[in-house]
Amino acid sequence: MQKFNTFLAFDIGGTKIAYALVDAKGNLLAEQVRIPTPKDNQVLFDTLKNVVQKFESQIDGIAIATAGEVNKDNTHIIASVGNMPKGYMNTDFTALSDKPVYVENDANAAMWGEYLLGAAKGTENAMLVAIGTGVGLAFIVNGKILKGKSGAGGEAHFSVNREKKRHCSCGLWDCYEIYASGTALGLDAQEVYGRDDVSSHDVIKGLKEKNPLAEKAYHIWESDVVRGIAGLANIFDPEIVVLFGSLTAFMDFDKLQDEVNQQIVTMPLKLKHAQLDNNAALVGTTLAAAEKFNKDA
Repeated sequence: MQKFNTFLAFDIGGTKIAYALVDAKGNLLAEQVRIPTPKDNQVLFDTLKNVVQKFESQIDGIAIATAGEVNKDNTHIIASVGNMPKGYMNTDFTALSDKPVYVENDANAAMWGEYLLGAAKGTENAMLVAIGTGVGLAFIVNGKILKGKSGAGGEAHFSVNREKKRHCSCGLWDCYEIYASGTALGLDAQEVYGRDDVSSHDVIKGLKEKNPLAEKAYHIWESDVVRGIAGLANIFDPEIVVLFGSLTAFMDFDKLQDEVNQQIVTMPLKLKHAQLDNNAALVGTTLAAAEKFNKDA
């Protein structure tokens, strides 16, 4: 009998925090709740602590999916949290509760959820691109999450431009993230509109209104997303690439799948939207936590 059945799961990003009760099979026991991510790290921690206190009597453990690179023991962040408040990397997640706490990179968590229960189920090699304030990448290689030597494998911080045109949140120039994220779409919009007061939200509004400037900015951004996927597919040779995030709602997946397959030199792949959608990271981190804690129990 499983000892760890019910988890309070968090998905912590640069813009929002989502949380929900999730069971060890990946079922949400109630609809997720979303709140804005506080700009101050102490306020962020206190916010998490308050949520934990509300549910602590109902749960067996806590499962956290978070922006940033997480160590191989799944206990804390080790690097790359440019979109989060200063000091977030030093957050002591174990101090949130006396019950066990599991921490995983948000893209890895979403990939694991999609691999076990979603769009990548039945595959052995898969890739995920999570598009939000930043970009999260994750890879299943021969049935296992790619973690690397320290746990930080699969980051979107590699240069795609030599011009030193865009400064990335990680401190480097022209990373894939600063061309493929929601932040990047805002920069594309500013260039296309010729104004500094537009953002990705204006592009989305414009797409719904069939605004030609919004459509141009979106297609520039979409092309950059696709080029990065093609380059990574040439390295990792996945069977499927899973995309999710609100900005992917306007993508023609069949068309983009054809474009990717025309650009790669490996065997053709499938491009799909995440089946678990915005619940992917909550579900994935819970499944991973349940597996680890029940194995160790």
